[in-house]
Amino acid sequence: MIQTISDSNSSWFQVSEFILMGFPGIQSWQHWLALPLALLYVLALIANTLIVTVIYQEASLHQPMYYFLGILAIVDMGLATTIMPKTLAILWFNAKTISLNECFAQMYAIHCFIGMESGIFVCMAIDRYIAICRPLRYPSIVTESFVIRATLLMALRNCVGSVSVPVLAAQRNYCSRNQIDHFLCSNLGVISLSCDDRKINSINQLVLAWTVMGSDLGLIMISYALILWSVLKLNSAEAASKALSTCTSHLILIFFFYSIIIVMAITHSAKMTVPVIPVALNVLHSVIPPALNPMVYALKNKELKQGLYKVLKLDVKGD
Repeated sequence: MIQTISDSNSSWFQVSEFILMGFPGIQSWQHWLALPLALLYVLALIANTLIVTVIYQEASLHQPMYYFLGILAIVDMGLATTIMPKTLAILWFNAKTISLNECFAQMYAIHCFIGMESGIFVCMAIDRYIAICRPLRYPSIVTESFVIRATLLMALRNCVGSVSVPVLAAQRNYCSRNQIDHFLCSNLGVISLSCDDRKINSINQLVLAWTVMGSDLGLIMISYALILWSVLKLNSAEAASKALSTCTSHLILIFFFYSIIIVMAITHSAKMTVPVIPVALNVLHSVIPPALNPMVYALKNKELKQGLYKVLKLDVKGD
């Protein structure tokens, strides 16, 4: 588990693997949580696969708004799959060890997928802004080419921007402790085990959080503020209601996504007397939004609901 690295003046003990301990304080009975987490994970995979299938098969859903929803479903599955298999392996098989390289790879993937999800929410907000506030220009601006370029831009931003997190974490010396009170390799959890100065890692995490998540949330808030302003100026209450109904499902998902991230940030920065809370929020954030997102859209969107009925070959009257 521990290998010796010789230095000119002294010997350092560099750990070769980390041990993911799971929920701090409840490790003796945390295995009982495996079944509900597994069900949520399976539900997320099935629901998001259905969303992608429906959008692919139904020609009426070949629109930018649904393309972004399909991309969000793929990102959700990626995020859940990055975290849940290892979490379930810990709970079911006590497979707690993870190599340094695997840990840093997971850290990178988590940052990529979370940043990508945030970026897709920005794209969806801009899509709704143009559709409601600039309806005559919408067909010429938001095209399939626009969706591809926006998605590639977000993917490039997050793939490149997230590299610094595992690279800087790998530069630290892990010479004594190797037990992480978590199910996953979070950046702050890993670098807290380092034996040398980790200030640069904390600064990098803060800068990334503000430049990526902060700017995304700011753009989303501006987009929906402009949408609300535009809708309030409409003379027809029916038109205003129809315009806002297309945004309701977006706002539910955005609120849930960012509120959990903000709570996690607060609990990590504060000295928590109950350390299980930030760990639980982190794990649940990787599986509950992916499981709920398709349901929210299927319930709130008539076209998507009808497409789902057709794919599942359900004969439902009155929709």
